[in-house]
Amino acid sequence: QVQLVESGGGLVQAGGSLRLSCAASGRTSSSYAMAWFRQAPGKEREFVAAITSPGDSTYYANSVKGRFTISRDNAKNTVYLQMNSLKSEDTAVYYCAARPTTTRLNIPSLYNYWGQGTQVTVSS
Repeated sequence: QVQLVESGGGLVQAGGSLRLSCAASGRTSSSYAMAWFRQAPGKEREFVAAITSPGDSTYYANSVKGRFTISRDNAKNTVYLQMNSLKSEDTAVYYCAARPTTTRLNIPSLYNYWGQGTQVTVSS
C-alpha cells in the first residue's frame, strides 16, 4: 500500500506562483510513475502532469505546458509541481497519484494510489 499526502495549496493572485508537494510513504518505489491531476467544481478530473522513473521523462497537459514543472526527489519520496503564471482557470483541487506502470499516463482510472487533494485558488 502507498500513502500520498499533498501540501502547498492556497490562495494566490493571478500571475503568481505556488509549489505543491506530494510525499509518498508505505510500499513506495522510485520506479513508480507519479502524476498530478486536478478537479474543478462540476468538472471531471483532468490530467496536469506526470513524471516517470528512471529517466525522469515528463508529460504535461497543453493547458499548463510552459507554466508548470513536475519534478521528483526519490531520496525524499516526494514529487513537486511548480506552478507559475497562474490563471483563474487553474483553480481546482489538485491530486497526486501513483502507479507502477507508465502507459497512458493521462488516464486517472489507471492510477492505483491517490492523495486526499489540496485546494488551489487563483484570484483574478
